Amino acid sequence: MAVVDTVPVTGAGPAPAAGPGLLRRILRDRVGAAALAVVALFLLLALGAPLVAALYGKNPVDHYGQNIPGLLSDSGLPMLPNGGISGDFWFGLEPGLGRDVFTQLLYGVRTSLLIAFAAAAVTTTLGVLAGVAVGYLGGITDRLFGFLANVLLAFPTLLLLLALSPVIQSRLVDPGSAEPEWMQFLVLILVFSAFGWIPLALSLRATVRSLRERDFVQSARAQGASRFHVVVHELLPNVRSQLLVHSTMAVPTFVASEAALSFLGVGITEPVPDWGRMIARGSEVFQADPTYMVFPGAALLLFVIAFNLLGDAVRDALDPRAGAR
Repeated sequence: MAVVDTVPVTGAGPAPAAGPGLLRRILRDRVGAAALAVVALFLLLALGAPLVAALYGKNPVDHYGQNIPGLLSDSGLPMLPNGGISGDFWFGLEPGLGRDVFTQLLYGVRTSLLIAFAAAAVTTTLGVLAGVAVGYLGGITDRLFGFLANVLLAFPTLLLLLALSPVIQSRLVDPGSAEPEWMQFLVLILVFSAFGWIPLALSLRATVRSLRERDFVQSARAQGASRFHVVVHELLPNVRSQLLVHSTMAVPTFVASEAALSFLGVGITEPVPDWGRMIARGSEVFQADPTYMVFPGAALLLFVIAFNLLGDAVRDALDPRAGAR
């Protein structure tokens, strides 16, 4: 009954469906194909981190520099040049504790991706529920939601993230008790989800408000279709491309935000490997050991750029007008 329209709605015709066809369109774009390869590499390294670390023969928690004589100086800096890079330690050693940088990076990408994918899933779910419902119902519901969204967007997000993290932690953990690792992940996911759903909800609200007046939706109503049927079978298929693009673009945003919070000391704490905390440590010893900051900084930059470029490629592949440009 319904024809899946382009999102945003322009009347340009059916939107391409996700699947093998979408992958082929991305691969025809050289930049998109390169970005996809980089993202896939990061995902494989994250999933296979224990195996890679086992083959490499190191782990991210042992203090090799402190346990093996001759690796660190009395001041805690690597003895070998370039941050202690050698055949045994491919990316060198962490100043002070002497941990292996390569395995810290491997497990750090697991930390970032776990938080980013979980936060993206939660914000997408909340955004869909709020945006589609409000856009379809309209009226006073739409006006109240618009006011609430504008109020929430007026808050300085970074300051709220910094303020909310310790508050949530204090509510979930008893005073004097050690905070479990899973609690750190949960707090960040909750903090990101508190505001991350609003832009998607606003975008979906606008799209659904346009779609609900289309002929195929009116036809479904005239045939006696329930609201649930209209939303699930007529509206949601028309916004799935929008959701895919949003999810792809949300992941690098959450990765960068998580690293920023950890850099400021309110994100992931020791001993969980984390890129943001590595960058923070690198900034402290940059003059004495500039190499240590290079690897986590380059990894974060490469990942965010690749995922953003992949998001652009997905958006272009789902746009039927892209081929005409």
